[in-house]
Amino acid sequence: MKGFINEFKNGGRIEIRGFGAFTVREYKAYKGRNPKMGDAVNVKPKKKPFFKVGRELKKLVDGKK
Repeated sequence: MKGFINEFKNGGRIEIRGFGAFTVREYKAYKGRNPKMGDAVNVKPKKKPFFKVGRELKKLVDGKK
């Protein structure tokens, strides 16, 4: 598990053949809104994991094989 975490921290990509790929996406800072009060809030830039489904898994879910 440590290897995966280090790969993500370095902006790498982890692919599991037939299943999909995990990458890290960077999001810029933006002005958001507090849903409770409606006030404007500054949201800091952040990095989040992103998953892209593999072709084989997509076909299995669609019932096409």
